[in-house]
Amino acid sequence: MTDPYGFLKVPRRPVPARPVEERLSDWTEVYAGQALLPLVSEQAGRCMDCGIPFCHSGCPLGNLIPEWNAYASRGSWLAASERLHATNNFPEFTGRLCPAPCEDACVLALNADPVTIKNVEQAIADESWERGYTSPRPPDRLSGKSVAVIGSGPAGLAAAQQLTRIGHTVAVYERADRIGGLLRYGIPAFKLEKHCLDRRLAQMRAEGTKFRTGVDIGSDLDATELRRRHDAVIVAVGAMEQRELPVPGRELYGIHQAMGYLTLANRVGEGDYAVSPVSAAGKHVVIVGGGDTGSDCLGTALRQGAASVVQLDINPEPGDTRPDAQPWPTYPKVYRISHAHEEARGREGRDPRLFSSATLHFEGDADGQVSALCLTEVEPTARQPRPGTERVLPAELVLLALGFSGPQRGGGLTGQLGLVRDDRGAFARDAGFAAVVRERGGSAAPTADGVFIAGDAGRGQSLVVWAIAEGRAAAAATDRYLSGSTALPSPVAATDRPLTT
Repeated sequence: MTDPYGFLKVPRRPVPARPVEERLSDWTEVYAGQALLPLVSEQAGRCMDCGIPFCHSGCPLGNLIPEWNAYASRGSWLAASERLHATNNFPEFTGRLCPAPCEDACVLALNADPVTIKNVEQAIADESWERGYTSPRPPDRLSGKSVAVIGSGPAGLAAAQQLTRIGHTVAVYERADRIGGLLRYGIPAFKLEKHCLDRRLAQMRAEGTKFRTGVDIGSDLDATELRRRHDAVIVAVGAMEQRELPVPGRELYGIHQAMGYLTLANRVGEGDYAVSPVSAAGKHVVIVGGGDTGSDCLGTALRQGAASVVQLDINPEPGDTRPDAQPWPTYPKVYRISHAHEEARGREGRDPRLFSSATLHFEGDADGQVSALCLTEVEPTARQPRPGTERVLPAELVLLALGFSGPQRGGGLTGQLGLVRDDRGAFARDAGFAAVVRERGGSAAPTADGVFIAGDAGRGQSLVVWAIAEGRAAAAATDRYLSGSTALPSPVAATDRPLTT
């Protein structure tokens, strides 16, 4: 254990990001080059060995947080890495991208500042790579069974790695030209540099996982043929059906879905373009949507040299303290500042977000190019417009970051496998991740034979930790189907949800 009085002696000190002006001049991660270890080891020592670590409940992976905190506090990086990787295939991803619900569930958060769990996790993961602890783990023998994984996001990659390591032959099919899903093309490099992804993929290749890019299952390859070729199939295609904004003027040029915009920006970093075909350079930008994707668009637009950026959030501005209706250890909705918000605020001197705001319509010029966005304030609960609050913002580039409503429609995957959608638009499945399919007569069968659904495809839009947890659990379900039993961990059921009141 750590010093039981550490949290009384040492105040919370998160790892500081690089100065705003420095990081706005490049696409490098906001923490790149910072001295992590002395600070992180000191902060890990604040973990108080509380007896019932509710941080475990905050994270669906069941990360052994007090254990690797204790090792990190003593500089025992090999032991810390082993405990961290025992529950998490990709801690270098979660340490950078997860909003850390584990910190809000920390027992210290009852009446003090929680442990900087996310910083410690990233430091352990990075040290593990630097010191050569994260070596490939190929199986001792092959099972003779093969599995196809459709989709190469965090859920698909986690499932593939788990199944490869116990001896199944795994092929990951990705419709894009590179592996990684949203980790590759959706997450900006200033949050996740792509070498972090590439080195993990190299590890997986060395373990035996096969990758097939540029293959759209359901179009380029019939899904029923894929099922015939393999002993089992895991569908991990994510939730990429983007929500629309059906208001007058939506057809104007210069209005784009956020994910398309982020993909093009990431392709510049991959060397596909010298300059993004959709750039914010010199433009007045409005982002519609207050979530993480909107924040990613904000940081991207600032680095591209936008003249101004405003982010609209239909929700009211949260308070600074945990609401009574969201008690510990739930993840509360409080006022949070992302690194992109910090960057915009430092440049403009104000928060770039307009809360309780909704779009009424767009205005355009004679060439059909968007030139302005008309918005209104809305009531906090009913979200109805407040008369007399209309205003116009200059808008030469509008980015729609309104979230997603399940796997993309169209294509042949759904019909060829007979998949059924639930009332949220995700693929239906049972608690054990087996796909629910529609029989020829039209009725829904309990489960498909050897077809499993993992990640956002079955859960709906969620966090990277849930995707990895689902990938691990779906791998366990698949192994049980193939082998009759499994020793693989299954951290969540398909019906599990985040801890709420």
